[in-house]
Amino acid sequence: MNIKANKKYDLEDRLIEFAVLVIKIAENLKNSRAGNHISGQLVRSGTSPALNYGEAQSAESLNDFIHKFKILLKELRETKVALKIIKRVPLADDIELVNKGLAECNELISIFVKSIDTAKKNAKKNNDK
Repeated sequence: MNIKANKKYDLEDRLIEFAVLVIKIAENLKNSRAGNHISGQLVRSGTSPALNYGEAQSAESLNDFIHKFKILLKELRETKVALKIIKRVPLADDIELVNKGLAECNELISIFVKSIDTAKKNAKKNNDK
């Protein structure tokens, strides 16, 4: 397996592991009106990046790829806000698990901001040719 394929797999696997972590956090939330509401929202936004990453791998063009990554980034940012709400209320008994989720979410956001920036630069280079 070449290095580029390894990076693709590692990022996909990392997003899947993040989705698993989000599900664990959601399952740990208090059984209250707020806990149930945020739990559902968290599961949707926190599992979406892994699914959107898979979709981006079949992008029809570089612009389509960028668009799909932007959607993925929006979902990560939504997840980050939900995790902050959970921490501030607090809605979870295991705040350390929430902190772990926030840290990973921040790292993933940084990765995808850079990935989108790089893809945009590549698209501009291709358009300038």
